[in-house]
Amino acid sequence: MSTEPEAAPIVDSVGAKERRRTLGRALGVAAAVTAAVTVASARLPDSLVATVVGSIFLAATWILVWRNDDALVERSGLALGGLVLPGEFDTTRLARSVGIALGWALAAAAVTFVPFYFGFRFFWHPRVPFSLHITPWDFAKEVAGQILIIALPEEAFYRGYLQSRLDDAFPARVRIFGANVGPAIVVTSVIFAIGHFATIREPARLAVFFPSLLFGWLRARTKGVGAGVAFHAACNVYSELLGRGFRLYL
Repeated sequence: MSTEPEAAPIVDSVGAKERRRTLGRALGVAAAVTAAVTVASARLPDSLVATVVGSIFLAATWILVWRNDDALVERSGLALGGLVLPGEFDTTRLARSVGIALGWALAAAAVTFVPFYFGFRFFWHPRVPFSLHITPWDFAKEVAGQILIIALPEEAFYRGYLQSRLDDAFPARVRIFGANVGPAIVVTSVIFAIGHFATIREPARLAVFFPSLLFGWLRARTKGVGAGVAFHAACNVYSELLGRGFRLYL
């Protein structure tokens, strides 16, 4: 008598158990990292917070992904065009990855920046006309800081590690504009928003849930975090320049 009908439920059970373990580990790591950045934000001088928080995200990503085998790094979208992989440096691959990342980031900006401008004005009700005076050097420093201290560390951890592990835990997918996405994007975005609120307790910080959905979609669509890093940094720079130009940020 064939035993095949009895084997399938056992395989399914093992797979479900492993997915639950993956989910538990990912949520536990997210809770620990969120607690660490919350404590750092509360205890450190403002001048050090961004650097230390970014370092925590990068350290967590290194421990969980980058120090492991190349296959895990690639599957997590964290190869960074081969920049973090051992072996001979491939300039062609890096240039191609940078081009793809910038192209997707520019496309996302083209779709979202105009609506964001009007939403920004509606929410903040600026009382003065827009006027921005910033030197090229200050602009370059702002861009570099947003990429290296904020966007790269956050995207590496949230989209590279967390979303990738949650994708393993939630295998269900739907196809949205060419990307196969599932509940992982939503769960990651909720945790992303909670982390932002925990470090600065202002309700408006929870709004990062919405751009996080797009960062997650870019991760799924491009199979890497580069586009998310570029677009994340662009969003932060754009918001900062609007705030300065309307005299909301001093």
